[in-house]
Amino acid sequence: AVMLSTRSQLIMPYHRMMDSLRESTGTGEKKIGTTKRGIGPSYADKAYRTGIRGIDLLNLSVFEAKFKEECQHYNKLFALFGAPQIDIAKEWENVKKSALYLQPYICDTVYKVNQAIKEGQNILLEGAQGGLLDIDHGTYPFVTSSNTTAGGACTGAGISPKSIDCVYGVMKTYTTRVGEGPFPTELHDASGEFLRQKGHEFGATTGRPRRCGWFDAVSSAYSCMVSGIEKLALTKLDVMDELAEIKICTAYKIDGKITNEMPADPVELAKVEPVYESMPGWQCSTANARKMSDLPDNTRKYLDRICKLVNAEPGIISVGPKREQTFKA
Repeated sequence: AVMLSTRSQLIMPYHRMMDSLRESTGTGEKKIGTTKRGIGPSYADKAYRTGIRGIDLLNLSVFEAKFKEECQHYNKLFALFGAPQIDIAKEWENVKKSALYLQPYICDTVYKVNQAIKEGQNILLEGAQGGLLDIDHGTYPFVTSSNTTAGGACTGAGISPKSIDCVYGVMKTYTTRVGEGPFPTELHDASGEFLRQKGHEFGATTGRPRRCGWFDAVSSAYSCMVSGIEKLALTKLDVMDELAEIKICTAYKIDGKITNEMPADPVELAKVEPVYESMPGWQCSTANARKMSDLPDNTRKYLDRICKLVNAEPGIISVGPKREQTFKA
């Protein structure tokens, strides 16, 4: 059974409403382009030390007091925006039912995971979202509210960094982004639309069209460095099959100067002119490949070049959505 950690922060309906208000009214200096699912306000409550955690659901009287206090706080904020008020009594009845349902699945997962490590069990920790959406090391403020780099696995699961044996970086063989923020290799032409349609690049949560561009080796190398990525899981290789020419961004030009470092300032990043290296495409299907030797020479050269530029080894290759279309490099 899936267990919910006693230490996990919970997302409530009023967080979603607050997120939607922030985006629609333009409060804050920049429009970030969030999913409007309440992630930001939930993490804000965590930082304010007013968040509701999994452990609170195990004691309904404690949970009720915290829930109603939070609702009263958010009703004051909603009043400032002229937004509908929360019916606290009605919402409590709904939330209480959810709490009773979840109670059997709540435990202190920190001890469970660390015990599994002591017993020598295999543990796979999967991070959501891209490394450049990390709250500390991403393209701030156009980021999510948590740590999406590999270090987040330790803080999120409550395990020591010494317990991590290997870090895989999951990357597409081209670059995409959803939401606002600088994107040096973004394509606004037919090539970008081709990648979007062929790769079905639409946000899983919102359905928004993803922004598409050539592989950015500068930002990818930065992500590999920050997360300590040793091997790459390179996906959607088959999307590139029909292209006669493929470009890779190998450096940035900023104010006439060439650099291989990604600027921390989003204003500087927005000024970047990508320096491209062109490679010939393979113009044949890779969908039936089941091992590296099945891939065309130009495909393998492209993969080798990507790996060299980001200083990581190929680990997994994917040439389609089916299970058998993913294989070890």
